[in-house]
Amino acid sequence: MSNYPNRKKRRRKKGSIVLFVIELLILAALVIGIFIYAKINQGLRNIGASSNSTAASTVSDENLNTDNVTVNSAATVDKVMQGYTNIALLGIDARDTDDFDYCNSDTMIIASINNDNGEVKLVSVYRDTYLNIDGDNYDFQKANAAYCNGSVKQFLSMLNTNLDLSITNYLAVDFKAVAVLVDDVGGISITMTKDEAVNLNNYCVETSKVTGMTYEKLPEADGTYTLNGVQAVSYARIRYTAGNDMKRTQRQRLVIEKIVEKARGQGMGAVNEIINDVFPLCKTNISNAMIVKMAAQMIGYYAIVNTTGFPFEYLGDSPYINSEYLVPVTLATNVKELHKFLFNDDNYTPSETVLDYSYQMEQNSGYTEDDIDKAKAASVIPAAGSEADSVK
Repeated sequence: MSNYPNRKKRRRKKGSIVLFVIELLILAALVIGIFIYAKINQGLRNIGASSNSTAASTVSDENLNTDNVTVNSAATVDKVMQGYTNIALLGIDARDTDDFDYCNSDTMIIASINNDNGEVKLVSVYRDTYLNIDGDNYDFQKANAAYCNGSVKQFLSMLNTNLDLSITNYLAVDFKAVAVLVDDVGGISITMTKDEAVNLNNYCVETSKVTGMTYEKLPEADGTYTLNGVQAVSYARIRYTAGNDMKRTQRQRLVIEKIVEKARGQGMGAVNEIINDVFPLCKTNISNAMIVKMAAQMIGYYAIVNTTGFPFEYLGDSPYINSEYLVPVTLATNVKELHKFLFNDDNYTPSETVLDYSYQMEQNSGYTEDDIDKAKAASVIPAAGSEADSVK
C-alpha cells in the first residue's frame, strides 16, 4: 500500500515532463513564427518604396483602386472557383516611361492555388490576345493594352469579364525586380539551344542597361547554364525563335518554376534577403497577412503542377482586323477549356457576358466555330529543343 503513492508521483512526474517538452516545442514554434512574421512585416512596409524603382508610384486615381474591379455575376457565385486563390502576376515594360501604373503589361500570368492541396497552376495570357479591354464598352484590342489604358483596375476587370474569373489580387514587377530575385536565390540553371543563347546575349545588352546590373556573355552553343538575374530576364524576353510569343511565355513560366524550386531548397533563410531586396521593387494589393501565410507555406506546401498559355486555340491574320491580333477561336470555347484546366471543371458554362464577347469577336474577325479545327492545328507551338518545351 505504501508504494502506490510513489508510483502515482512518478507517473505524474513523467507526464509533467512530456507536457513540458510539448510546451517548449509549441513555444519555440511560436517564437520562430513571430520572428518570421516580424521580418516579413518589416519588408512589407517597403513594398514599392525603393527610390530606385518606378514601382513607387506617386499617381493617385480611381484606376489604382481594386475595390471596384468588375466581375461577372456568374463568377461571383461559382462554387468551384471558391476553392481556389487566384492572383494576377504582371511583368511591366516600363523602359520608356517613368509611370509604373500606365504601361504595357507584356507578361500576364494567372496563378491559381488549390486551397485544399496547395497545387499551383500558371496560365499565361498571350500579350496579343484579342479581348475586350473595356467592360463598359466594346473595345477589342491586344490584352496588354488594358493596363496601359486603365492601370490595374482595368487590367483585372479585363481578365474577369473576358475569362469569367474573379481576380482582385495582383503582383506587378519590372525587369529589375525579377533580376534581383534571381540573384538573391543564387541564379537558376536552364538548358537551352544555341539560338536561345545567341538571343539571350543580345537581350542582355539592353536588360543590363535598364537594370543597372552586370552579366557575362554566354557561349553561343547548346548547353545547360546557370543564369544570373540579367541573363534570366533576358532569357524570358526571347521571342525571335520558333514559337514567337507563345514560346516566350513558356520561358517566362519556366523561370518562375526555377526560382520557386531554388527558393524552396534554401528554406526560410532565403526570405530575409528577398524581402529586403525585392519587395521594394514590387507593387501589390495582397494583404500583409496573406503574404506572410503564403511565404511560410511556399517552403513545404505549394507546388507548381502544370502551366499553359491562353488562348488554347487561336488564329491570326484576320482579313477584317489588325493582323497582329491573336483571336481566340472561339472565346467561349477557350473559356470552357480554361476553367477545365484551372479548376478541373468539366461542365463549365460560360456566362452571358463571355458569350456576348465571343459573338462580337466572331463578327469582327470572321472566325467562328467552323474554324475551330483550323485553329487547333495552327495553335501547336513548335518545339525548339529547349528545356522550356517540357512546360505544358
